[in-house]
Amino acid sequence: MTPRARFGRRTGLQWRNIYDDSAAWVVEHPEAAALVAWIDDYLVHPHPELGREGAVCPFVRQAIRRRTLWAAVVAGGDGLTATRMADAVDDAVDIHRQLRAADPDALLSSLTLFPGLSRTTLVDAVHAARKSGVVEQGMMLGQFYPDCPVPGLWNREFRPLDAPLPMLIIRRMMSTDFPFLAARSDWLYAYLSTVAPDLPRKLRRSIAERIRVEGPAAEAITELRVHAPGEHAR
Repeated sequence: MTPRARFGRRTGLQWRNIYDDSAAWVVEHPEAAALVAWIDDYLVHPHPELGREGAVCPFVRQAIRRRTLWAAVVAGGDGLTATRMADAVDDAVDIHRQLRAADPDALLSSLTLFPGLSRTTLVDAVHAARKSGVVEQGMMLGQFYPDCPVPGLWNREFRPLDAPLPMLIIRRMMSTDFPFLAARSDWLYAYLSTVAPDLPRKLRRSIAERIRVEGPAAEAITELRVHAPGEHAR
């Protein structure tokens, strides 16, 4: 199968479907080979510190099988600027929307990789700058990098976003994403619009204001989790 590709209009970067031919993709991007190893050897397996049964990411195995993981490699390492990274994220959003329009698979993920970037504060800065724009479109933007301190939903000592190289990942918003959106009413409004679209808009606004979490408590991801182990994201 010929690997599928999409190009960003701002950056000219190529997003490739990794598992159309993962071996060829690694040959083309040896600096990102750790990503495929991380997916194949870590994400699809259980972890004793995860805090629940099942794989670290319960959706990746299906995404591999359905070939719904797309990625672009942004060269430059520590020479990258926040503007270049933000432009890449904006392209990833556009491409993700195009892909979802063609195939509304909930497991679709678009990964933007920054190999060689050690200034991980830059990843956090771009994540913070672009999160609202992504969330308002019913999607999530996640930051991953070595030693990322964001705690796990099921064990506050587990670090699920600790990855072998810096990246920003876009995926569809799911019903279990409340803890990541509780800090702002506009995020919560987008969440309710996605998971409960039949509620009147005014009611969604009112609920969002009432359930917003303020202060340091908004960072307590694990404590904000309200779904049970048997309740799956939708």
